Amino acid sequence: MATNGDFSEDESHPGSPVMDANGGQGDFEDQEPLDQETTEKPKKSAMKKPSGVPSMPQPQRPELPEQPNPETLDLSTLTPLSPEIIARQATINIGTIGHVAHGKSTVVKAISEVQTVRFKNELERNITIKLGYANAKIYKCDNPECPRRRASRATRVKRKLIRRVSVKGVLGDIGCCDMSRSFVDCPGHDILMSTMLSGAAVMDAALLLIAGNEACPQPQTSEHLAAIEIMKLSHIIILQNKVDLMREDGALQHYQSILKFIRGTVADSSPIVPISAQLKYNIDAVNEYLVSHIPVPPRDFTAVPHMMVIRSFDVNKPGAQIDELKGGVAGGSILTGVLKLNDEIEIRPGLVTKDENGKIQCRPIFSRVVSLFAEHNDLKFAVPGGLIGVGTRVDPTLCRADRLVGFVLGHRGRLPAIYTELEVNYFLLRRLLGVKTSDGKQAKVAKLTKNEVLMVNIGSTLLVPRLWV
Repeated sequence: MATNGDFSEDESHPGSPVMDANGGQGDFEDQEPLDQETTEKPKKSAMKKPSGVPSMPQPQRPELPEQPNPETLDLSTLTPLSPEIIARQATINIGTIGHVAHGKSTVVKAISEVQTVRFKNELERNITIKLGYANAKIYKCDNPECPRRRASRATRVKRKLIRRVSVKGVLGDIGCCDMSRSFVDCPGHDILMSTMLSGAAVMDAALLLIAGNEACPQPQTSEHLAAIEIMKLSHIIILQNKVDLMREDGALQHYQSILKFIRGTVADSSPIVPISAQLKYNIDAVNEYLVSHIPVPPRDFTAVPHMMVIRSFDVNKPGAQIDELKGGVAGGSILTGVLKLNDEIEIRPGLVTKDENGKIQCRPIFSRVVSLFAEHNDLKFAVPGGLIGVGTRVDPTLCRADRLVGFVLGHRGRLPAIYTELEVNYFLLRRLLGVKTSDGKQAKVAKLTKNEVLMVNIGSTLLVPRLWV
C-alpha cells in the first residue's frame, strides 16, 4: 500500500488488475508468452575483481531528528530553513515546464532518483499525462578541496540522512542539506495545458526544458513560458537538454536562438545550463543553481492554515477488510499556516448539487487530520511549501480519481466564502501561441462572444463557465 505522501495510487502501476473501458481484457489478450531466452538470468562476468583495492567507507545514515511536540510548538520561531523542518519536508516547489518530449521527467529523475511517470497509460505511451511529484535534498560537501561543480549533490528524500560524501577521491562531511525541494512534473502535450496550469498554481520556481536537437521555440515552450509569466512566476532556470546529440557549433547556434526567444520575457536574465538528463551531464551544476539562484519565498507560519489540493486518491486496495479501510488522502501544498495532527479541518466547496430550482448548493466536507506525510517521511505538523499528503477520515469514494482537485483545505470555519458567479477582468493575447496559418504566421486571437464556453483556471481549480456579457 502506498504511503499517503507518495501521491501515487496502487492500482495505477503496470501489472495491477485495473479494468479498462472495454472490460479490462484488451491489455491481456494481445500479449504473447515470453520466450525462454528472455527469461534466462544474465551471465556473470568472467573477469576477476582486482584485489588489494581498499573499499570506500560506507556512508553513515543517522536517523532524522525528532519533530517537536505540536502542542507546545512556537510558530513564531519557525523558518523554512529550520533543521527540524528541512530534514523531513521540502519547503520550495519547483515545476518542470516545456514542450513535449524535451526531457522534463528525465531531469526530475536525474536530480531526485524518482520516476514520476507511474501510471499504466503513461508508461504505455511514454508521456506524462498527470502531474508527477518527487522530493529531493541537495547536499554540499564542506571540504574546500572538493571541486565546486561537484560539491553540490542531490539525493532522494529518505528516512535517514547521508553524512559522508566522496567525490573523485575527496572525502568530506555534510553538516546538513542546503535545501529540500519538491518537484512538480508537468505534462508538455498541448491538450494537457489545463493540467500544467493546475501544477503551476503551487510553483515557487520553474525549470524550463528546451531540447537542443529541435528548433527553438516549440509551440508548448512559448505557451508554458507565457502561462508562468501571467502567473507572475519570476524565478526560472533554463536547461538546454540533449546536448549529447549535438555538435559544438550546433549547440552554440541553439544557445543563441534561446537568447533571442527569451529576450523581453520574464526569463530574460535567467541562467541557461547545457545538460544531458539521460547521461546526467551537468546535473551537479543544476543542483548548484537550484540553491544559489532560487531564494526561499516568504512564508507565514502564524496565519490560518490554507492548503490547495492538486491531487486526491484512495489508498485502499480492492477486497480490503472493513477494519483495514482508511480514509481518503488529499495531496497538495500549504500556502499559509501550519497544519497539525488531529486538527479539525474543512474542505470547500465540498459536495456540489442543485436544488429543485436549479440553484447551486455546496456542502463542505468536515473531517480530522489523521496522518501527515512528505513522501516517505511521517510528520507531526506540516508547514507551507513542499508537497504533502493529508490523511483524513473522509469517505474514500469522495477522494478517488482526483475528485478533490481544486478544493481548498483548512481549519473548520476559517476558509473563504464560496461563490457561484464571478466577474472577471481579462486581456487577450494578440496571437495564438503554437498555432500558425498557412503562410507561416501566428493566427490572431478572436474576440470573445456572448454564450461562449471558456476554460478558466483559478489556482488548481478548472472551471468551464459560459460567458454572459
